[in-house]
Amino acid sequence: MRTALTGLLGCRHPIVQTGMGYVAGARLVAATSAAGGFGIVASATMTLEELRETIRAIRRETDAPFGVNVRSDAPDAGERIDLLIRERVRLASFALAPSRDLIRRCADGGVLTMPSVGARRHAEKVASWGVDAVLVQGGEGGGHTGPVPTSLLLPQVVDAVEVPVVAAGGFFDGRGLVAALAYGAAGIAMGTRFLLTSDSPVAGRVKRLYLDAPVTGTVVTTRVDGVPHRVLRTAYIDRLERSGRLTGLVRALRNAAVFRRLAGLSWPEAVGAGRAARHGRGLSWQQTLHAASTPVLLRTAMVEGRPDYGVMSAGQVTGVIDDLPSCAELIDRIMASAEETLARLRDVR
Repeated sequence: MRTALTGLLGCRHPIVQTGMGYVAGARLVAATSAAGGFGIVASATMTLEELRETIRAIRRETDAPFGVNVRSDAPDAGERIDLLIRERVRLASFALAPSRDLIRRCADGGVLTMPSVGARRHAEKVASWGVDAVLVQGGEGGGHTGPVPTSLLLPQVVDAVEVPVVAAGGFFDGRGLVAALAYGAAGIAMGTRFLLTSDSPVAGRVKRLYLDAPVTGTVVTTRVDGVPHRVLRTAYIDRLERSGRLTGLVRALRNAAVFRRLAGLSWPEAVGAGRAARHGRGLSWQQTLHAASTPVLLRTAMVEGRPDYGVMSAGQVTGVIDDLPSCAELIDRIMASAEETLARLRDVR
């Protein structure tokens, strides 16, 4: 199935695996790209050296193209882009809008750019700055999300920009891929569906919680990092929602200190990252500390396998997933389902 996205990225199928912290490492990305999709490394929770080794580990497994997600507000964002250029990575994706300088730097170095957006105006802005594609996530999606569902946001963005649009939020099968293409998208992106594969490094106990969750088993909360974040509803999230200001501040300070150590940042660098995160977002310092602590909460659940003390980003689609295929099995299944759906539509009179 050839679309503007497969032509741009050089992948066989218009299916993107999103960059999920502590989930989208070498193993999952290599499996996705080798199967014909397009895997994206989550680099925000890696040091620069860890990212370099991850890129090379993927290359040892497959020669298929892949991308890396970069935090545009990270103190070393420029260094990370330089690394992607040196390693000839196909794409840099961004959760926060990249600056014009970062976009230009990527373009000059032969790296494609694809920021994630949650509103039409954001898509128009980054498109005018020269990005190569945009990923549009509707409110059904996991992690940081907005209030507008994919079915309304996607056609708005498709009509507003001329670059390829990738649809995210609520996708898990071939029917969804065909629906996205019908809206004008060039492909789909999935996070939760790829998290729930046998190639995902997430602990089995944690995967079971996702599989057991109903479609109403997620909640959008601002208590994790100060901005709307869709996560699995757990006893820990309920406690976080009920906690007072002082308790929340102490917890955020402790987790932010742990993240500073894991990321290899000095305190001045950590403070600088906090200032960058606050800029233009209207966050208080307490909210900024919560934002800095999010990777620690994700790590507790995803790496340490302790869901009772961590945070698990999850799209509502978790409620309709009930198995753990390999990435190859998943992608083959989606493409077969898409072909069946297209054949059925051709017979409609």
